[in-house]
Amino acid sequence: MDKEQIKHFVARRVAKELKDGDVVNLGIGLPTLIPHYIEPDVRITLHSENGLIGLCAKGEGAFPDEERYVVDPSGNPAGIESDGVFFDSSLSFAIIRGGHVDKTILGSMQVDERGDIANWLVPGKAIHGMGGAMDLVVGAKKVIVAMEHTLKGAPKILKRCTYPLTGRGVVNMIVTEMGVMEVTPEGIVLTEYNPIYTIEQIQNATEAILIISENIKPMC
Repeated sequence: MDKEQIKHFVARRVAKELKDGDVVNLGIGLPTLIPHYIEPDVRITLHSENGLIGLCAKGEGAFPDEERYVVDPSGNPAGIESDGVFFDSSLSFAIIRGGHVDKTILGSMQVDERGDIANWLVPGKAIHGMGGAMDLVVGAKKVIVAMEHTLKGAPKILKRCTYPLTGRGVVNMIVTEMGVMEVTPEGIVLTEYNPIYTIEQIQNATEAILIISENIKPMC
């Protein structure tokens, strides 16, 4: 799979984790594709830390002129539900810190077997800022990392993160083009695998030692 195929493959799988009634915050990049794959009978409420509840993703050119100022977390044109609300950043972060976000889905540079996440800075490169990620990873009830399994062949799922951390012990689930993994006190459990890869290939692309679930199944 090329990078674009990987993004859509991962987004489609993560969408299955969203349940009717969930309040969800999506990170920039890959996570913004997820709304396009949510089942029609699943109604979620999208929260955006720049001050929106009821964000809805829309295809290019599919939104009226009065909504052209509404953007998703990546700055792409989006829309607002009829019952959506705009508010300031202080209220937006009060919602996050108050535990009112059911799931947050983030990309990451590194994740490790303790559930630590590093997703804001590559040492030696320009600092773009952590944004709302440090609040989301501790305020959301479930943290899902959606990312490519490797970067230029190097593992991104490690024994210990080497980049500056966004949060410690906060990640619950990792979804990549190779598989679905649960972070547990015992380590990272591979619960689903992409059949185009063998279990051995998935482990070889992962620095952390994977625990293979007794009930492992193909990704769907």
